[in-house]
Amino acid sequence: MSTTKWIIDPTHSEVSFKVKHLVISTVTGYFREFEGAAESSSDDFDGATVSFSANINSIDTNQKDRDNHLKSADFFDAANFPKLTFSGNIINEGGDYKLVGDLTMRETTKKAEFSVDFGGVAGDPYGQTKAGFEIEGKVNRKDFGLSWSAVTEAGSVVVSDQVRLILNIQLVKQA
Repeated sequence: MSTTKWIIDPTHSEVSFKVKHLVISTVTGYFREFEGAAESSSDDFDGATVSFSANINSIDTNQKDRDNHLKSADFFDAANFPKLTFSGNIINEGGDYKLVGDLTMRETTKKAEFSVDFGGVAGDPYGQTKAGFEIEGKVNRKDFGLSWSAVTEAGSVVVSDQVRLILNIQLVKQA
């Protein structure tokens, strides 16, 4: 059985995360530099193998001081662990898609599962074949050694342990 290779189109994709701040609001951040690929033997991507990495130094929350704190040893420790990685498979269960595999941050690898909305496959005006996915899931940052924590005088947690990952990914079919 032949496989089709796909790579992420970074100009039509984004990788974001959301975390509660003080339990009352949500802060959104992005990984601005990332890459990934998929290999599939079917048009519906069932069983496709997926690889992904994000550059920790590309974190962007629109606040330079916060970005630097996230890159520090309190969180991602970008100097020693410059990449976040994932490898796994897409599973199609009767039209309900999920992405399951190994997520690695700070050299800690944990099983992770994400819901997937497969948007389909289409041709673009330049003759390329594209596939679209919206991927979402939650991870506990402390499971990966991102354990910095603080509590306000009133007892509120400054940064929640749960982090939502949201990826809007467009793949380009390789010749």
